Amino acid sequence: MAYKDNERPLKIFALNSNKPLAEKIAKEVGIPLGKSSVTRFSDGEIQINIEESIRGADVFLIQSTSAPVNDNLMELLIMIDALKRASAHFISVVMPYYGYARQDRKSRSREPITAKLVANMLQRAGANRVLALDLHAAQIQGFFDIPVDHLMGAPLLADYFLSNHLEEDAVVVSPDHGGVTRARKLAEFLKTPIAIIDKRRPRANVAEVMNIIGNVKGKRAIIIDDMIDTAGTITLASQALIDAGATEVYASCTHPILSGPAVERIEASPIKKLIVTDSINLPKERVIDRMVQVSVGPLIGDAIERIHNNEPVSPLFNTRFKRSK
Repeated sequence: MAYKDNERPLKIFALNSNKPLAEKIAKEVGIPLGKSSVTRFSDGEIQINIEESIRGADVFLIQSTSAPVNDNLMELLIMIDALKRASAHFISVVMPYYGYARQDRKSRSREPITAKLVANMLQRAGANRVLALDLHAAQIQGFFDIPVDHLMGAPLLADYFLSNHLEEDAVVVSPDHGGVTRARKLAEFLKTPIAIIDKRRPRANVAEVMNIIGNVKGKRAIIIDDMIDTAGTITLASQALIDAGATEVYASCTHPILSGPAVERIEASPIKKLIVTDSINLPKERVIDRMVQVSVGPLIGDAIERIHNNEPVSPLFNTRFKRSK
């Protein structure tokens, strides 16, 4: 799709969380990243300067609120305020990874719903639209009173598996009941059955695999999740699948958080390949040999063009999205 030079100029700005992805997105759209700077005062306060005119422009601001979560979130809020005060016509926040998404409900007494708080802050700062990728909980869209476009990583992950002919004799596996919709979507692309891991989580970041629902014996198991944090769930699931007769295990996710012991756990697991996107900018020590990264730059770039041109985003949900070469 080509960017149409309409009466409102299109500007793309990026903050510090994932500059490499932002550059890929801008390249897909065919415009340079906007000029801005982020500095800090000696006490740690953030200062942002926009170094070009944005008056009357449609601005897309790219920032994943990954680690350091609070710094990246504060950068985002300050930049939105700066854009609004500089007379941007419309501010769309592009969040490839939405931090605090796991705090989407009250599971115990006196708990906050921090995902809703983040939504409130983004709107109060001046965001007019949000473009997100594989939210941990789909209901987060309803936390906003502004339009939210919720893209999925499944079309890109599906392209990897199809391009490498890994869909043959395969079964797509959801690591928990909450991810069944995501697994079914990937299975539709690959034309495979699905299986579900039934697990019990005794406390945060600790998972115990209990049972496998579905037939995995003699099949290539492809696990899909929205994120991998400490990798406890995914590695326990991979071993359970091998024990149940799967011939090999591939794991995939949109958001590779990979905190704490994640890398060590994955390297010690039977996972043959880990397929992730670049929604989070991983440090070099978190990139391992068995990892394959596919870029969401083409997907987000296409979505930005469609939004700016007032064209539907829905075709991106149901079409295998081929990766740029």
